[in-house]
Amino acid sequence: MRLSSFLALFRPALPLILGLSLGCSLSLLMVSWTQGDTEDSCGDELGNGRRFLGGGEGHRDSRDGTGDADFQPRIVPYHKDPNKPHKKVLRTRYIHTELGIRERLLVGVLTSRATLNTLAVAVNRTVAHHFHRTFFFTGLRSPKVPHGMTVVAHGDDRPVWLMYETVRHLHQHYGSEYDWFLLAQDDTYMQADRLSELVGHLSAGQDLYMGRAEEFIGGEEKARYCHGGYGYLLSRSLLARLQPHLDTCRNDILSVRPDEWLGRCIIDYLGMSCVEVHQEMTYRYFELGKNADPEREDSPEFKNAFTVHPVSDPNLMYRLHKRFSHIELEWIYLQIQQLQMQISNLSDLTPEGKAGVTWPIGINPPFKPRTRFEVINWEYFTEEHIYSCVDGSPKCELRGVNRADVNAILEIAVERLNERYQPQLRFRKRRLLNGYRRFDPTRGMEYILDLALEAYTQKGHSQVIAKRVNLLRPLSSVEIIPMPYVTEATRVQVILPVTAQDQDYVGNFLDMYVMNTLDTHDNVLLTFLFIYDPFDAQRVSQTDVFAGVKAMIGEVEKRYGDVKIPWISVKTEVPSQVKLMDIISKKHPVDTLFFLASVWTEVNADFLNRCRMNSISNWQVFFPIHFQEYNPAVLYRDQQPSAASSSAASESLRDGHFDRHVFDEACFYNADYMTARTKMAADILDNEELLESMDVYDIFVRYSGLHVFRAVEPALIQKYVRRTCNPRFSEDIYHRCVLSNLEGLGSRSHLAMALFEQEQANST
Repeated sequence: MRLSSFLALFRPALPLILGLSLGCSLSLLMVSWTQGDTEDSCGDELGNGRRFLGGGEGHRDSRDGTGDADFQPRIVPYHKDPNKPHKKVLRTRYIHTELGIRERLLVGVLTSRATLNTLAVAVNRTVAHHFHRTFFFTGLRSPKVPHGMTVVAHGDDRPVWLMYETVRHLHQHYGSEYDWFLLAQDDTYMQADRLSELVGHLSAGQDLYMGRAEEFIGGEEKARYCHGGYGYLLSRSLLARLQPHLDTCRNDILSVRPDEWLGRCIIDYLGMSCVEVHQEMTYRYFELGKNADPEREDSPEFKNAFTVHPVSDPNLMYRLHKRFSHIELEWIYLQIQQLQMQISNLSDLTPEGKAGVTWPIGINPPFKPRTRFEVINWEYFTEEHIYSCVDGSPKCELRGVNRADVNAILEIAVERLNERYQPQLRFRKRRLLNGYRRFDPTRGMEYILDLALEAYTQKGHSQVIAKRVNLLRPLSSVEIIPMPYVTEATRVQVILPVTAQDQDYVGNFLDMYVMNTLDTHDNVLLTFLFIYDPFDAQRVSQTDVFAGVKAMIGEVEKRYGDVKIPWISVKTEVPSQVKLMDIISKKHPVDTLFFLASVWTEVNADFLNRCRMNSISNWQVFFPIHFQEYNPAVLYRDQQPSAASSSAASESLRDGHFDRHVFDEACFYNADYMTARTKMAADILDNEELLESMDVYDIFVRYSGLHVFRAVEPALIQKYVRRTCNPRFSEDIYHRCVLSNLEGLGSRSHLAMALFEQEQANST
């Protein structure tokens, strides 16, 4: 039973139960839990039930001496007896483990080798994702298990044997984890939400055998078994009581049908019969006729059914799911209308009255800004252009998702107008006069449309009118996406490629690296990658262009005796990211987390932690968008920044922008890169120049299949620099480099002011 249901059933004893829960769980959270017999003080009190009975030390007098008036919870400390032998320590990970809270429902579907890839797949695709856990039990092993299904093969396809092994498997592996078990055949359509709601209203602490009650062959006795075609529920306690008798039932009871065999076993050894109604809850089912059309079924029995049987083919299973989805959607819309009516009727009792009801009824009211800086701006748009652009332009073409959004809103607006005014009037859109939209974080996307409509009457007369409509695309329910477990303790291997033109910036990089990682003892390693062109490589024995950088590395190693900063020398004319990573990848283990940096990067702990959290092995790679300062010559022109502005800049983002055109920085695992690089090998055989036309970002997008996470990173800050764009790279990479240099000069206002001052100077 869930904790909320437990508290609801025992409302008068709530302080006592809370005291019990806190008394033990707090001590468990603070110390280790030794697995074994309950000989400690906490286990004694729970075992003897003193807190429930009110005796012993668990029953304390209140402050006024009345005894039963109040209960003061106390923490029972854990004391380890040194005379007892050491026992295995069990460290609980979840609070529901300590409180004994179980999941509600597990579903087992009985299938066969012949129908595993047809009906069983249809069951899995329609309803399995609505249940917490769904298993498919079959006799013989299939040569290929369908993707995304948990199949348990028992090795024997006899129906009764399959049922025996299924019940035994459920009790042995999941008897202590779930309150209810639903068994059904693969030719059964299940309405998952209704079944989950049913078990949510049933008490789990009692024996129950629930489904469609059927008479045994002959029909002489009153006992009934549950028909397997419509599914049936077994409680956890009934499964536990039945377990000792399963072997006897297998040997003594002869039956062809597995559901009859199970029903006879439960009746003979537990004295229980199948029931259709329990605690005023009814198990509803529907028998589907031959050649039945789900779209034409309109009876209350069909609409309210939990299960439908028999389903002859997968196509019929999908049609049933579509039909029941429509039924549920209509029911939800009806509930929304009823709730809106209730809210409207109750609004008379509020201080504001009817005027206080916001539109739409039931949706959060619009956001009210407290200051002028919190005002949400409206975006103006037409059918062709939008007047609020990402790059700050006053006007840009409406394209992509923005165009699809506007087209959908216009279509919905005309459709809703026709629903409201037909048959008296019928509307057809001529054009959009004005459009406004804004995103309200408390409500969703709001729209105001001025439409030129052609209105037609029933007699065929028409006239062009202008009408303003308001629409709201409300926020739907928030979905929590499950992600693999990551930790901030992962070691980060920083890779820093350096060319001869970039070595002037290495000093600042090393200073920031030493201050933010070595001084703080962060789990970070650094490797330099010196890129020599062929001319410098020939003269390295006489004059090493990276001698100064290597000297700085030596000074850092002397300063920190236990720190080693290795370097790798590479000779190439075109320093492609892919070529460089091929060299680095072979020299590190597969579980290495790489941070591919640039010499202009300011490494800090905040970004390194986000690099660890956003890079997930075999799941996701992270390409941060760094923040780059504008050109100081354009930003300040002939003026030097004041000390006040410099101190303010150190506390927040300085004047600059997020450079969306640069993909130099990246966080990923070596195993993920090696996997993607292996898939790329076939394309390289046909085109060897492909390595120079792609970067690491392209590799992951085209060949990995992983989540490529691209997001702005305020903790990754770079000074202004004019990058050297290599024309030997691909056209796309070269074009991005040029755009980065152009947009990094300054904002539109800074550039406009610089041009204005230049024109003023030229005119004088």
